[in-house]
Amino acid sequence: MAKRKRETEPPENATRNNGDANSAKLPKTNGHVDVKTTSPVIQIIAGSYERVLHGITASISNVSSSEPAPSVKFADTFLFNAHASAVRCLALSPLPEPDSSEAQSVFLATGGSDEKINVYSLSASPVSEHDKTPAMPSLGNNMISENPRNRELGTLLQHTSNITTLHFPTRSKLLAGSEDNSISVTRLRDLSVVSTIKAPRPKVQGQPSGDTAPPGATPAGVNDFAVHPSLKLMVSVGRGERCMRLWNLVTGKKAGVLNFSREVLQSVKESKYSSGEGRRIRWSPDGSEFAVSFERGAVVFGEDSKARCKVLPQPLTKLHQISYLSLPDDSGREVTLLAVSTEDGRILFYHTDKISPVPTDNGNAKEESILEASCRAQVGGKSAGMSGRIKDFELLFSKDNLGKSESLYIVAASSDGTIRLVHLPLSDLRNAVAKGSKAAQLGTVIGSYSTGNRITCMKAFVMLPPSDEDEDIEAEGDEFEGFEEESDESESDDE
Repeated sequence: MAKRKRETEPPENATRNNGDANSAKLPKTNGHVDVKTTSPVIQIIAGSYERVLHGITASISNVSSSEPAPSVKFADTFLFNAHASAVRCLALSPLPEPDSSEAQSVFLATGGSDEKINVYSLSASPVSEHDKTPAMPSLGNNMISENPRNRELGTLLQHTSNITTLHFPTRSKLLAGSEDNSISVTRLRDLSVVSTIKAPRPKVQGQPSGDTAPPGATPAGVNDFAVHPSLKLMVSVGRGERCMRLWNLVTGKKAGVLNFSREVLQSVKESKYSSGEGRRIRWSPDGSEFAVSFERGAVVFGEDSKARCKVLPQPLTKLHQISYLSLPDDSGREVTLLAVSTEDGRILFYHTDKISPVPTDNGNAKEESILEASCRAQVGGKSAGMSGRIKDFELLFSKDNLGKSESLYIVAASSDGTIRLVHLPLSDLRNAVAKGSKAAQLGTVIGSYSTGNRITCMKAFVMLPPSDEDEDIEAEGDEFEGFEEESDESESDDE
């Protein structure tokens, strides 16, 4: 039988069978992929009313100044029913340090209306090209890229009501707030509750006579909490109360209660007929201020817990999520911006240090009104093709392929199930902040993905480049031992 002629091997930089030129193996140095030449990959996790937890990876290519706009390729990593009812909140732990001996993974916590908290371990790096499994069949046009290092760690059942908020202050602790007016502290090493902070149940105010609500069914629970960067102080806001509570995390006891004054509530259009409760709360990266969002506006408080300025979107609309952003300017000084998402599909950036005074009557000698923060930039809106409610968003930094220019990627999740990825060069944002004129329309939508579910919450992070050490660990753990021992035992039993 004649030998078949051996085919010539394709070069290393040749494209794969799927025609993706960017999926070719990148050159490695000392066993690691060069970070500067690696295209960024963003891991997105979305929860929905349909109980579905959906994991998506967004691979960004053509990230350079010479290209007009980057391109994105989405792929499903996991899709399953995580809870028995709607997924209410998500939380991601900080990424491991690049030079640490920790496993290259992040912790994911999900909370739902079924009183459960599920904890997962997600790979912090994408699957390398030569370790990818063959393409799985799919009824749709979506790619499937399953990561074998994603696994479930366990379930927490310490709460007796809906889970409202989750937060990882460190990689070893998880804080969870619930509608049972408690905040639990869980140690991730063994998933055991080490402490529980109990908030008092709010007093019933303005409940009409003849109300059929049973005892204990009045609005109650923790809406949100924020931990100070020093990890020694926490501020929380709850349902049915017009105040925020300060907690000492060193002793686990209450440190004080700060009531929202009438001036504060009126400045954000909260009337006596509205709830007046804080919906979201966030600390700035340096811990010098924190913001509390209400239904249609937000108020920024200083370290002395006094109102510094307010945020009111124009035209007036509802707020759904807030987040702080630390932006270095040309002189090297950090500029703090507050980003808010609105009902009409916009993400607005406010400079909390630059405020504009509100005109008052000259004959009025009373205390001045709260000043309004200056809006410097806008992303989305009807002009950009984003008109639906933005339920949640993430602000992520990443450099281009050459490592020269840095960009801001905004992952915006709408209630209709659409996830959009917006590319915003930091140079454009710096210019908009420096000019101080009317809010500039920035950002370009470089990709969108339809999940088909009503999104309630979303988290995302920029994945680390894959390394050979992780691949060796993965290969050792996935080796199949076979059934030889089991067959030998069965034969001895038969004898």
